[in-house]
Amino acid sequence: MRRYSLALSLMAASLAATTGLGLPAMAVTGGPVSQIPAAWTPSLATSGTDGSVEQVRQLVPCGTTMYAVGLFSSLKQGTGTYARSNAFSFSATTGAVTGWNPVVKGQVNTVALSADCSTAYLGGAFSSVNGTPATNIAAVSTTTGAVVRGFASSATAKVNTLVMAGSHLLVGGNFTAINGSTKRYMVSLSPTTGKDDGYVNLNISGKYVYTDQGGRPSGPNSTQAFNFAMSPDRRRLLVMGVFTSVGGQSRRQIFMLDLGTTSTAVDPWYSPEFNQNCYISEAFWLRDASWSPDGARVYIATTGYKPATNLDPTVRTGYRTSEPRGGLCDVAAAFPSTSVSTLTHSWVNYTGCDSLYSTAADASTAYFGGHERWASNPLQCDNNTSGTAVVAPGMVGLSPLNGSVTVNPTRGKGRGADDMVVTGAGLWIASDNGWNTSDCGKTSTGGPSHGHAGICFLPYTTP
Repeated sequence: MRRYSLALSLMAASLAATTGLGLPAMAVTGGPVSQIPAAWTPSLATSGTDGSVEQVRQLVPCGTTMYAVGLFSSLKQGTGTYARSNAFSFSATTGAVTGWNPVVKGQVNTVALSADCSTAYLGGAFSSVNGTPATNIAAVSTTTGAVVRGFASSATAKVNTLVMAGSHLLVGGNFTAINGSTKRYMVSLSPTTGKDDGYVNLNISGKYVYTDQGGRPSGPNSTQAFNFAMSPDRRRLLVMGVFTSVGGQSRRQIFMLDLGTTSTAVDPWYSPEFNQNCYISEAFWLRDASWSPDGARVYIATTGYKPATNLDPTVRTGYRTSEPRGGLCDVAAAFPSTSVSTLTHSWVNYTGCDSLYSTAADASTAYFGGHERWASNPLQCDNNTSGTAVVAPGMVGLSPLNGSVTVNPTRGKGRGADDMVVTGAGLWIASDNGWNTSDCGKTSTGGPSHGHAGICFLPYTTP
């Protein structure tokens, strides 16, 4: 998809403190966030009750402006309603919607910004921007919304995720060719020309094929780079997706990429637990990852429902819904970021067979979002009849040390929280309006806070 999971402070483009890749190195060390959301953020203008669900897929800050992309037709903020076609921007401090209005014909999955915030790179499944042909990728002026003509704009299939790495625009998706390059699924492009600059050469291949304990084959899944998560020092990148071989190394669900000065390489970081298979219809299950601010830990958010087979037949864990949970299906989990290929999880927190799609972290808390009903539910699947699980719909905050629930603002589940990003001001959450969902966090009297369809902001101080 699209995550910009790095914990950034809102920053001016003129900041001088940089890493070796020429980009600001900033990490959020505070937290946790308030459970009372800011009332001034924009929201999706439609309710979703007519079945036409709209969705914000990614939020990315640049300077004091927040950029939002997805599948939507209008936003509201304060007393105003604004027609916008799948991309818009707004003030990250007041919520005021800007005049930036690139009319994108088709869904936008991801956005990345140039270092000076003058250009927005869009990726998704679209055919044009402001009437100018652009197939699945485009560079757009953040002043006029016009397509930047010198940047090539043609990918053979959808673009899922973008991130800037110094002078390189890293692109992941389902494509088998992009802007004249025949590199599949992940490539590095020049931010100026959109052409392959040779920085990434990974030869990604493979998909997930297996049979579950009941003899049923795994469902369809296609090779792709689905999501990126940049490390706080911007020297390592986590890539989630569908693959079995990356850079000549055996990898499934996720790999870590070392970002060198002139080239990239697959890091030894890995766990055999990522080789496990989940339910046959959710062969790709590791949807997002985030980093602790010091870069020492990696948090993962997964779907998957339940394991495809019992992981330990002697104790019968996971395959049947009546059994205790097992493996990494439908979990929040933490791993050390050490460059070792035999890692095991530091902790795991089971949702009880509900999906998590997003994660972000500050020093105090690892945040997770999806359409889950519970946290800390390791014994049951799709119920809490024992009453031992924590009711935590839509999102939850966990201890970085042991994965226990420490922050529980709750959120209307909808289809699920698709993106989370921590800035120096707080936690931003991107979601949808499915089933008329608009709740996020609590009011000052403890009830659910309404009016946050698609976008919610939980600040570090009570608004």
